[in-house]
Amino acid sequence: MTARNQEAAGINGTSDELLDVVVIGGGQAGLTMAWHLTRQHLRFVVLDAAPEIGHTWSSRWDSLKLFTPAQHDALPGMPFPGPPDTYPGKDAAAGYLRAYAAAFKLPVRLDARVTGLSRTAGGFEIRTGDSTLRARQVVVATGPFQVPFVPSASQRLDDSVTQLHSAGYRNPPALPTGPVLVVGGGNSGFQIAEELAAAGRPVDLSIGAKLPVLPQRFAGRDLFWWLTRLGLMRVSLESRPGRRMSSRDFIIGSSRRRLKEAGVRFRPAVAGADGHTVRFTDGTTLDVGMMIWATGYRSDYSWIGIPGVVGEGKVIHRRGVTDVPGLYFLGLPWQHTRGSALLGFVNDDAAHLAGRIAARHQTGDLPGPDIQAGREARGAGAPGARS
Repeated sequence: MTARNQEAAGINGTSDELLDVVVIGGGQAGLTMAWHLTRQHLRFVVLDAAPEIGHTWSSRWDSLKLFTPAQHDALPGMPFPGPPDTYPGKDAAAGYLRAYAAAFKLPVRLDARVTGLSRTAGGFEIRTGDSTLRARQVVVATGPFQVPFVPSASQRLDDSVTQLHSAGYRNPPALPTGPVLVVGGGNSGFQIAEELAAAGRPVDLSIGAKLPVLPQRFAGRDLFWWLTRLGLMRVSLESRPGRRMSSRDFIIGSSRRRLKEAGVRFRPAVAGADGHTVRFTDGTTLDVGMMIWATGYRSDYSWIGIPGVVGEGKVIHRRGVTDVPGLYFLGLPWQHTRGSALLGFVNDDAAHLAGRIAARHQTGDLPGPDIQAGREARGAGAPGARS
């Protein structure tokens, strides 16, 4: 829904009106929440900093494909197009999100980066570059890919060394000719290194901790078929298995052996750099002219001016519910389960928060998560209660 559609629907976002909900972030999490809010007939708007829906997906490298097959990539109310057990590309994911927003006429306001969030007597004030909105409740759904992280060693390299974060990588022909050092032992680092090697580039891949490797398919079934069938996608962070599973990432569908066979040379973690030389933790060095930092992202919540929401860079919450009445988060990695930040699995958390939002809208108040947890614990012995 464009700005004109929003005005026709009575969603102007001016400072003199009070919306029921403002959703910050128009990716898969924000759109899923918008679907639930539409069904609740609440007055809301979704604010997204990007110039188009699906921008986070469309701006990734060209060959990127989802780990989850098409049958596990749908948001509520609309199947993901594509045959089962096929792996959509990043453009298909972006196109699906655009089609989803259009199909349900979701009120998404683009180019609306939120610069401030504060509390008011009636709820919250949300500031963008050119407007101020007020809402009774707010859902922050900005996702895990916010600010590309590059280690400080990059600053000690000579200006003639070409450097970019994996967020800026597109394809091998777009890079200057010559060898490439890829830094980062996660899925992005492995995939980019393998693609560059397949294109004939000499590639070194620097990794720190060796992550466990999971095959994309096993015994004729996709990995996520097994994870879902075994109940592992619903294991909660509050459980002992969930805490253990959340403590480390996995490499999916690739391996050191396959990369070595493709000609990739493995290096230990980067310890420092000077000029054109990168130094590794084992004392070896490498002269470089081109580097790709596949070193992940960091969250940035500096725009949230509400005490007690973020501590040491992390959101303080229980399944997305903060101690601030009416303020929620959605789409965080391991917010509740392994699927909390994944395209086809975010709906479970969205439905949970939608229930909280609806209850607060109807009653005007809800207990904080700690009080609510106490009530649930006291009622654990009631008929039908589950541990």
